[in-house]
Amino acid sequence: MVNMNVTIIGSGFAGLSSAAILASKGYNVRVIEKHNQIGGRARQFNEKGYNFDMGPSWYWMPDVFDQFFNQFQKSTKDYYELLKLDPGFQIIFEDQKNLVIPAQFEKLESLFNKIEPGSSKMLKKFMKEAEFKYSFGMSSVVFQPGISWMEFCKLDLFKNVFRLQILSSYKSHVAKYFKHPKLRALLEFPVLFLGTAPKDTPALYSLMAYSGLIQGTFYPMGGFHQVIKGMGKLCVDLGVSFNLGQPVEEIEIKNSKVYSVKTKTKSYLTDILIGSADYHHIENNLLPKNFRNYSENYWSKKTFSPSCLLFYLGINKKLKKIIHHNLFFDANIEQHIDEVYSKKTWPKNPLFYACCPSKTDPSTAPKNKENIFLLIPITPGLEDRKDLRDHYFSLILKRLEDYCGENILDYIEYKKDYCINDFIYDYNAYKGNAYGLANTLFQTANFKPSITNKKLPNLFYTGQLTVPGPGVPPSLISGQIVAKHIIENIPLS
Repeated sequence: MVNMNVTIIGSGFAGLSSAAILASKGYNVRVIEKHNQIGGRARQFNEKGYNFDMGPSWYWMPDVFDQFFNQFQKSTKDYYELLKLDPGFQIIFEDQKNLVIPAQFEKLESLFNKIEPGSSKMLKKFMKEAEFKYSFGMSSVVFQPGISWMEFCKLDLFKNVFRLQILSSYKSHVAKYFKHPKLRALLEFPVLFLGTAPKDTPALYSLMAYSGLIQGTFYPMGGFHQVIKGMGKLCVDLGVSFNLGQPVEEIEIKNSKVYSVKTKTKSYLTDILIGSADYHHIENNLLPKNFRNYSENYWSKKTFSPSCLLFYLGINKKLKKIIHHNLFFDANIEQHIDEVYSKKTWPKNPLFYACCPSKTDPSTAPKNKENIFLLIPITPGLEDRKDLRDHYFSLILKRLEDYCGENILDYIEYKKDYCINDFIYDYNAYKGNAYGLANTLFQTANFKPSITNKKLPNLFYTGQLTVPGPGVPPSLISGQIVAKHIIENIPLS
């Protein structure tokens, strides 16, 4: 058997996923990570007794996590405790009334009927279609490498292409079923926060509503970083080595192949390289120009999912009325969409998300205190200034206080803000993007940046800027896609 060294740049979900798969098949795998902690955007930090997840907080598509660990005869239970949230989340509207989303479908039906009489029948129909898209997509579409259109020349795909509604707008799709703006907002929010405007998103992505409302919203006790820790332990058990605190500075090419990966202090010879860091950064900052897949002009024309303005807060008291996941749609939704996705400017009065894991998990905050982070989705590439951060903090904190009916500002004992400049500095994220490429029609499947380098046969890419797309479950899948492709095309024997 040939000894094959694989080097992976970046230890986020995609990087760890590919590392585990390849190591389990006998490849010698090394992960090089810029930070002193694995996880990428899913890192965690501790301040004054508060444990903050820096990035992901929504645990949807639980079957994707199960499928990943099952490949190694493991389960999620071997690495972390998973709790299904009930209620899953709530939405606060302009009338200050909240829409609390139950975990049981029967209760969800009742809620829909209360808001729009008779709508439970349409909900069943909508979810039946969404379930088909989810199950078919997971079995026949999302695990495709996106290299050749022949991947989709399958009888079952042709038979079901219209049922997938790739060419239909998600916004118009939702509008066919529901009239009430609150129900429409509920069904549209997953693509709104993670992708682009609902009108520009294919109706295929109703599958996200199926996952959130039917499968449910889960939480790994101890925080989302527990998933990363579990994957890291799995990797170590499989023989993966980690080199932390070593940002990559150069990819060295010899004889039209990747030869080595250089950090400030070390050089790592490698037979295969996987870029799990920002795709644009790897191409434009680490590779010589003549070995890049895409030009700067190519990236500038791409539609990116939002960046974020984040505030991590430690509150010296328990808060009323909020639950674990809270979506504040207490401002003009259409105005927010237009400003963020069309005008590409700072929103005047933005929608925002408040996550309070201490409502579920006492380990995330000291006793009788709250751990909360606030998130405003914003356009990537905007000017990021302290005065803007301060302005928006005051704006949304006032709205949070108004909803809770209590003073919060005077009880803040820890505060950290995080925005575009931080995403660029920490993750080399193109324009400070937080989630990757938006799920528009012409950025789906084979239209995404390729997992292969067209000029270097031993360089591959994984993560949220390639297939299948943005979010944690797609990143988990992305790592598996590239690992499988390598196993099939550069085998050990």
